[in-house]
Amino acid sequence: MKNIFTYGGQPAQRHLTVECMKNNKAAGKRMTQVTAFDAEEAEAAEAQDIDSLTIGCSNTAEIRAAAPHIFITAAQHMSQYVTEDEALGGAIEAMSHGADAVYSPRGLRTIERLAREGISVQGHTGLFPARATQFGGLRTIGKTAEEALSLMQDFRRLEEAGAYCCEVECVADEALAELKKHSKLVTVTIGAGSSGDIVLSYMADLCGDTENPPRHAKAFGDLLSIRQQLAAERLRALSRYRAAVLDMSFPDDATTVSMPEAELEKLREGLHKTLPVHQ
Repeated sequence: MKNIFTYGGQPAQRHLTVECMKNNKAAGKRMTQVTAFDAEEAEAAEAQDIDSLTIGCSNTAEIRAAAPHIFITAAQHMSQYVTEDEALGGAIEAMSHGADAVYSPRGLRTIERLAREGISVQGHTGLFPARATQFGGLRTIGKTAEEALSLMQDFRRLEEAGAYCCEVECVADEALAELKKHSKLVTVTIGAGSSGDIVLSYMADLCGDTENPPRHAKAFGDLLSIRQQLAAERLRALSRYRAAVLDMSFPDDATTVSMPEAELEKLREGLHKTLPVHQ
């Protein structure tokens, strides 16, 4: 456990730091990363010794409270912030709530702006799903030498901009294995084979909670069938409830509180005395 101060100036402890990631990369020690969209997922990941989380910026405080020691990267979406100033403001807010790094899929100027403020920044290369039309659709990048060499340029530019890390998405495994030999960037890979320093999976995919998972995903559980069973049971309960209300079998004696008979008679007498008689 490493003692740190957060970007917001609070003392804290982490199982993993940026320096640890760099050392693990140098030693060839692979690490794990998963998404967490709520406190329950974050708590489960930390309990099972997952190395790091990638989360949305907006719920950083909630996730940090649930998982106080895990390394957290707060991810900014492509369209979340329009200007560099807005991206910087969002990054500082996430860091002040306990994030250890910020992921930005935006341009090099934005990444450089964040890094200049002492924020650990993770960039992106390979396939950008939000820009898939520029790549001819959702496909693997780097299957040709020319395309793989262009990824090397991305690595170099990200390093120059101050990024410590890069998400590599849907890149040919052999290409990444060669490229990473020539880059200091810690690589977070999804759909890019087994050569990454950190392997990222979506929580829903690895838990088997995705109906049509992407090709690079693998299910290690079966939450989907359990959710389907829960949904079916909910429908059965609602149907039986409605039927019971309509046939007057609910509420029944077991779910109803009754007045003592003597008190009921007093109520009737009182109502008869105080209310006008209807003709």
